[in-house]
Parts: sequence; C-alpha cells; structure tokens
Amino acid sequence: MPPKIQPRVPRGMRDILPQKMLLRQYVISQVESVFQRFGFEPLQTPVLELSETLMGKHGEEAEKLIYDAKHREGKEDLSLRYDLTVPLSRVVAMYPELPKPFKRYQIAPVFRAERPQKGRYREFYQCDVDIVGSKSMLADAEVVTVVYTVLKTLGFKSFVTKINNRKILTGIGQYAGVPKELLGGLYRPIDKLDKIGADGVREEMSKSQIPAPVIDKMMDLLTIPSGNFGEARERLGEVKIAMEGLDELEQLAAFLADANIPGTNYTFDFSMVRGLSYYTGPIYETVVVEPKIGSLSGGGRYDELLAQFGGQSLPMTGTSFGIERIIDVMDELAMYPANVGKTSTRVLVTVFNRDLVGVSIHIANELRGAGINTELGLEFDGLGKQLKYAAAKSIPFAVIIGPDENALRNATLRNLETGEQNIVAQSDLGKIIADKLRLA
Repeated sequence: MPPKIQPRVPRGMRDILPQKMLLRQYVISQVESVFQRFGFEPLQTPVLELSETLMGKHGEEAEKLIYDAKHREGKEDLSLRYDLTVPLSRVVAMYPELPKPFKRYQIAPVFRAERPQKGRYREFYQCDVDIVGSKSMLADAEVVTVVYTVLKTLGFKSFVTKINNRKILTGIGQYAGVPKELLGGLYRPIDKLDKIGADGVREEMSKSQIPAPVIDKMMDLLTIPSGNFGEARERLGEVKIAMEGLDELEQLAAFLADANIPGTNYTFDFSMVRGLSYYTGPIYETVVVEPKIGSLSGGGRYDELLAQFGGQSLPMTGTSFGIERIIDVMDELAMYPANVGKTSTRVLVTVFNRDLVGVSIHIANELRGAGINTELGLEFDGLGKQLKYAAAKSIPFAVIIGPDENALRNATLRNLETGEQNIVAQSDLGKIIADKLRLA
C-alpha cells in the first residue's frame, strides 16, 4: 500500500474555494467590461514560454524569480511566464500583420518565486491592457484613464496613480554626474525610497560605487515637488533626455485634464521608478491611500522591447492590475455588492420522493432553459435536508412539488431568506422567479 500523502499546496500558492472564486469572477468581469469599453480585445498566450523568450527582458533581480520548467524527456528549455508583457512582445513579433494600433487585454496567471506575504503570492493573476504601435502620449493617457475607470467601477475612492518618466530619471542621473556605466544601477535604490527612506537610498547608491557628491546632488533633484515642471525644467534645462521626458509628461497632463480625471487621483512623482528594466518613457503606479497594501496597478512605455525579438522596434505602452491585491483591499473595506460572493445558484428544485423525481427534473430543466441558474436535489433524503443545504449555500429560492401540488400542476415557491411561500402554476415558475430575481 503506498504511503499516505499529506494534502498541501506549494508555498506561496493556494486553492481558491467557490465563495472566493465568485468574488474573483465579479472583479474580473468588471475589469474586463471596462477594457472592452475602451476598445481593447482579448489575447491568450501559453503559460510556458521558451526560456530564451523570457530571459534578458526583465532585469537581473526580476529574473532570479523566474521558474524554470522542463519535461523529463523534453529538449526545450522552458520557463513559467513572469508577466504578460514579454509574451505580448513575442506575439507582436510573430504576427506583424496585426492591425496597429493593436489594443489587447489579457487576464491570466503569472508566476514569481517571491517571498510570500499579505497580498503577494507566487502564482497570481494579472490583468493587462497594452497599446502597440502608437508614439502619442494620448495612448499613455488612455492607459491611465483605464486605470481610473476600473478602480472607480469597482468602488475605490481613495487612490492615486503616480506618474513619472524614465527619461527624467536618466536625465537626473546625468545631471548629477552618475557615470554612464553606473546609470543601470540607478533605478533600484530610488525604487525603494518609500520603503527604506532617503538614508537607505544613499547607502545603496554608495554600494553601487556612485560618488558621495553625486549622491547628494541626485537626492536633491529627487525632492523637486510633484508636478512642478517649471522647477524641473529650470534645474535640468541642459539635459536633453530630461527635457524630452518633461515634454511627454506635460502632454500627458493635458490629455488627462481633457479626460476630466480628477487631480486628486493622479500625481507626477519624479522619484517613482518602477523596477523593470525595459521601460523607456512614462511610467505609472497606482496605490490605495488607505489601507496601505502596496500598488494595485503598474506599467509604462517600453518602446524598445520588441527589438529584442529581432524585429523592428514599435512603440508600446500599457499597465497591469494586481487582481490579488485588489481583492484583498475590497475584502478589507467590504466593498462588494450584497449579493456578490454568495452562490451563483438562484433556485433549488427539491425532489419530494422517487415517484416525483421526473417532475422535478423537468421543472429544473425548464428553469435552466429560461436562463435561471438552477440546482436539482440529488438525494432522496427528505425536504428538510435539501432545504438546509439550500440555506447553507444562500440559495434564495426553493421549488417544492409534492403529490398535492403536482395533481393540480402547481408548485410551492419558497423564499428561503424571508420564509414566504406561494402556490404557483408550474408553467408560470420561470416568469415568476425571473421577476422576483430582478426585484431582489
């Protein structure tokens, strides 16, 4: 006899039971409806990619978190996808005939070997929207507007999208005198400013061999007030790449104003980085002000990523929503509508006895045909147990058909929340239940 196996899941991964799945499905359906409202179309890519597709795209620190996967007899080096952006770039390179701009969304699991913590898992869903083939800052404004619309649709009130531009960060580094060969190590310390503070950033920059006078100048520039484009221009006016970044952000600001996005829901933050190495222009990250649980979305422009697949560069911009964190915040703030998270079943058709099972089957299928989610009692164990089961699952209605009701082609319709019940014609059940569900 084989040894007993303890049932468990890998660290950082979890089962999601039906009640939680209903909440997830609600969130995903709301997000997807917004994506489609903005003209984005769905895409699916494999969970496994060739390792060469993924490596060299995310940055050294990120790539330490990529899971390798290989069949015992397989000859291909495979990895689980780290995000949905690199697979999108691979798709665009493989299918150059896609009409541009190509606006796609994808909602799918990704995998990262991170240290598990609240709101952070090793397998989790991302919801991405991206625009391929547009250089205009209008595309970036569309992405930020999608973020705003998604979060407002879900009921969020206190959130801010932080916006910056990698060109400005590079320009700040050049102006401060960061040696060209050390510019690559500039982003990681700054990205941790909120977590480790200014002193921690100074220490990490020192470890990257950046000279102390340069660090002082750098930290001074990072304190330029949010959105103060005038001061930024005055202090960085001789740095061409910084001016390009400021031009782009000013265009973006104008487009967001035209879109009537409230100024309380976005800010221009010259110290915000985003960790991935492939960003080339505007970057954005959205955080909930209260409770503090980290970012809910993040993205930016990555115009050079496609060239790594041997093709011509194309402008690309987009963002990714962290569904897991969104759900965590919505749980904490009790943001779901009252009927979300309960069973999707609307009616239980009970089986009174063996003689009447055929009638119950017929009625259940009639209700399903009318578009009503209906369960059929499966055990001949009495009405009490069946009704108790329905109550435990929060099914709102039960249909009971005993010999007396069936003799007159009637049924008893019971509201399991209020206890109210009525005798109705079997032929009218679908219409009556549909009307009650609309009014609920």
